Amino acid sequence: MHELAVAQALVEQVDAVIDQHHASSATAIRVRIGPLAGVVPELLATAFLLAAAGSRMERAQLEFTHAPIQVRCRTCGAETEAAMNRLTCGACGDWHTQILTGDELLLESVELETTPTLAP
Repeated sequence: MHELAVAQALVEQVDAVIDQHHASSATAIRVRIGPLAGVVPELLATAFLLAAAGSRMERAQLEFTHAPIQVRCRTCGAETEAAMNRLTCGACGDWHTQILTGDELLLESVELETTPTLAP
């Protein structure tokens, strides 16, 4: 299951963010996934439950934002949205395009919970 490896990497990345900010846990995690990333959000959510069990983010809400597929035409220079199975220019119809967005898998944000320190 490819998504389990992605979930384990996500747990490691969030754990590093928790350490970096001296927090006690993560309460919300937002991940941006494009349709060309090769990751199924529903499977990633299930795998995340397994990977995060017993960690400082086991109770965190995992949220997904979806990135549209955008391409830049190498012929006419237009930047347009494209369909997953049709990466052609929306302006001139040429197939010589470069993917701008839609293939990303990014940790967008992490909401942290900190333990208040008592003043001496």
